[in-house]
Amino acid sequence: MPAMRVLLPAAAALFTGSSANAAPPVHPLQFFEGRTEGSGVVRILFKKPYRSRSIGHGRIDRDGSLSLVQRVEDEGRPARQRQWKIRQVGTGRFSGTMSEAIGPVAIEEIGGRYRFRFKMKGNLSVEQWLAPQPGGMSARNRMTVRKLGVTVGTSEGVIRKLPAAQSAQTAARPPRG
Repeated sequence: MPAMRVLLPAAAALFTGSSANAAPPVHPLQFFEGRTEGSGVVRILFKKPYRSRSIGHGRIDRDGSLSLVQRVEDEGRPARQRQWKIRQVGTGRFSGTMSEAIGPVAIEEIGGRYRFRFKMKGNLSVEQWLAPQPGGMSARNRMTVRKLGVTVGTSEGVIRKLPAAQSAQTAARPPRG
């Protein structure tokens, strides 16, 4: 299922804010301004689990929306690029596009976490939950992919906001695999 290999780490780089224990609060779009790094393990039904890593570079555009470009490195595959464009549409609600999604990406804040929903090629439905961690510099990521209501893939990992000095070192690191 090639489309699933592409999508599981997809949202593993898109939203975080701060939990009730974190201070000061970080706006979810601003978390992705600058450099971020996502890493995790992808599990697809009947396939061997593999590691996925993404390095993102985001900017806040004049209209307040987030433009994010990621370099995605899946173990054993060539690196590829993914693009996001996300804007706030209401209190705790966001909408946008992602280059690997079919149709819109809908995001809503629920109980201090962010739920993403979108569709992918092959009649795949994706639901992703990002849970901001105390301090506002990372988020836990859990994604579930379903086909005809049956879970066919999952991904778990972490997204970290990179300090400026670490961003330069990470960007210079050669891709794995």
